[in-house]
Amino acid sequence: MSMQCYMVGGAVRDELLGLPLKDRDYVVVGATPEQMVSQGYLPVGKDFPVFLHPQTHAEYALARTERKTARGYKGFQVYAAPEVTLEQDLARRDLTINAIAKDTDGQYIDPYHGRRDLAAKILRHVSPAFSEDPVRILRVARFAARFAEFSIAPETLALMRAMVTSGEVDALVPERVWQELSRGLMEDRPSRMLNALRDCGALAKILPEVDRLFGVPQHPKSHPEIDTGIHLSLVLDVAAEKKFALPVRFAALCHDLGKGITPPEDLPNHNGHEAKGAELVTALCKRLRVPNDCKELAHITARWHGEAHNAKTMQAPALVELLQHLDAFRQPQRFEHFLQACTADYYGRPGYAEREFLGGARLQAAYRIAAAVDTGAIAQQHQGGEAIKAAVYAARCAAVKQAL
Repeated sequence: MSMQCYMVGGAVRDELLGLPLKDRDYVVVGATPEQMVSQGYLPVGKDFPVFLHPQTHAEYALARTERKTARGYKGFQVYAAPEVTLEQDLARRDLTINAIAKDTDGQYIDPYHGRRDLAAKILRHVSPAFSEDPVRILRVARFAARFAEFSIAPETLALMRAMVTSGEVDALVPERVWQELSRGLMEDRPSRMLNALRDCGALAKILPEVDRLFGVPQHPKSHPEIDTGIHLSLVLDVAAEKKFALPVRFAALCHDLGKGITPPEDLPNHNGHEAKGAELVTALCKRLRVPNDCKELAHITARWHGEAHNAKTMQAPALVELLQHLDAFRQPQRFEHFLQACTADYYGRPGYAEREFLGGARLQAAYRIAAAVDTGAIAQQHQGGEAIKAAVYAARCAAVKQAL
């Protein structure tokens, strides 16, 4: 049997959609690992045979099949051999739109009708084996966020629900949840990821703090959308529309977690939800092993975003004090990200597109003025850390008061 190479997966899908190609992945049929090495390919796969092309460094994987042996995404026995066919390899993929191959002559091999589903804009599973890997629930949700015009096939959604009910989704490990969640947040419509996870019941298992926000009312005067979950969805899409970085989008996801545990008698005002939310952020980040930059920004955003909105009426001492709480003078980049998360929060409401975020503008102006104060000169005029700190604070307050 002669060795044959096929481009597969996302590269074929995106090419058919007219999108720019990022990574090109290939499947090799009819070859052994020894043959690949003899032709100069570099072996890199840990769980199954994957090789890097000697010139292009693209990934070439030997055609393989998988057999479920245990719960979770690692519970598979992989079989790669020259007799494994292309159709068998494509059958183990998640969605039909990702199970199309293209040969070296430019011909498409599409045994599971992925091109038909691309044309109909449908996310559909390839086979019942989809239910063997809980990560696929997250991947479908992420694709829903990337391809905003696509819908999830009813039978695929039913399968996802069954996976949640059976407990298969409970086998997800934190690293894979964060990997897919962070990628989904960086898509064009991250709200659709939340919707897909809610529709199958997975959001309550993976992010219960977020799931419980849906159906929680807010004050209609400041939140015309009323529902906290709807507000969160709008905020996420504003952050995506403005091309904000991942830490900002994650902070947007977590900014209102405290509203999910407001007692009924405190609705719809949610007094004190910021401090409660910051505690929930800490627990969520520990559970999912969230990177520090995302964790720290999410924490200060949950804790202080309400004050950022109130900044439009704050006097100089309160503004400088808030900047100190945010550690803005030592971490200006994080402060900028905080303002971006608050901006997404402000504009994530119906009818706010033409308004100006006055709180953010005033806080940013106060920062520029206070940061320009010559702290070195003040330090030379005073002795002792507390005396210097008090003098710097007073000078910054005076500068902000005079300018604003």
